[in-house]
Amino acid sequence: MDNSKDIDYINEERRYWGKIYTDVAYAINEISPFLSEKDIKTRKYFTKASILQEYIKLLDSAEADCKKKSLFSMFKSSPSITLLQDFKAKNRESFMQLEKCSHCQCLNCAFDCTFKKCSSCREGSMIYSCDKEKVNVRKFDNFTLDLVNNDTGMSSNYKVLAVVEDCILDKLYILLENNTNSNDKLVLYYYPGIKDDSFGEITDVTEFDFVVEAYQNAE
Repeated sequence: MDNSKDIDYINEERRYWGKIYTDVAYAINEISPFLSEKDIKTRKYFTKASILQEYIKLLDSAEADCKKKSLFSMFKSSPSITLLQDFKAKNRESFMQLEKCSHCQCLNCAFDCTFKKCSSCREGSMIYSCDKEKVNVRKFDNFTLDLVNNDTGMSSNYKVLAVVEDCILDKLYILLENNTNSNDKLVLYYYPGIKDDSFGEITDVTEFDFVVEAYQNAE
């Protein structure tokens, strides 16, 4: 990058990540008075917000360095840009998490609910909808599972469309779509495990319809 491109890069990064940091910092400030210290510390964006704060400071330093560059070095990329890129690469997972947190229904929520909240969060996921009392719907960017058909013994790869949580019944449901056959969709009980997940068939039609409706309403 030459000097003008460096400045453009810094400005674009500050615009994008600065807004996310502002949204996260605002949320922390707004909900902290209404939550216990234990609860606020379980929020993933609370524990990771300092990373964005540090990145914003690095952006400011990089901009100052670029403006001080000599005429001789005007057409060389600033070492500060490399520092920024290295910092993002090192903290890639946290940046992706904060990006999701900034759009998650939990961000500004101080409601005293019994949902699993951040404890059930995985990379590339967020709560898309939540009624604060009974059901929420979590969606994912890139979550796939290999499942074996008990009748045929054949394994297929499924994309996870969503996980629906009913906090009153304390149940999780998973909606899946076959990656090679979009007509092959499954709705199952979901039991996340430390090593392996397990699943169960939903035999109650009303319960099945409830899960599908919750998912459709979140689209």
